Amino acid sequence: MELRHRSPKARLKALVGMGAEQGDTIARYGCPFGTLSSELTKRAGDETDPLAAELMHTLVAWAEEQFRALGRRDARDLAVELVVTYQGSAVVSSALGEPQLFARQTRRLQKWIDALQAPGPERPGSKPKGTQP
Repeated sequence: MELRHRSPKARLKALVGMGAEQGDTIARYGCPFGTLSSELTKRAGDETDPLAAELMHTLVAWAEEQFRALGRRDARDLAVELVVTYQGSAVVSSALGEPQLFARQTRRLQKWIDALQAPGPERPGSKPKGTQP
């Protein structure tokens, strides 16, 4: 993905876009990352399954790296927000059997990514721009 998409925004949008291209499948079966993580967690009982944790950690860490490359000091929070929104919309879309819901959410995430700006100098009491998908 790094070679095909040169900017961090393009890479983030490509990640979301890959899911959008498989919207019908994701609406039917869920996201493979989320589904596998859920299944791995079930076998762990009361413990955190290290494989499930590593799977999601890899995805969050990659997204965080992209947001950091955009100059965002809140890169970790934005990465978690992206993954949670994406995975949550996959679960809800699958549960409701509504591929159009997942398609709307992926378009919304792509617009959110487009709207993100590198932070400027912070003023006391100001809220960081672009923190809500």
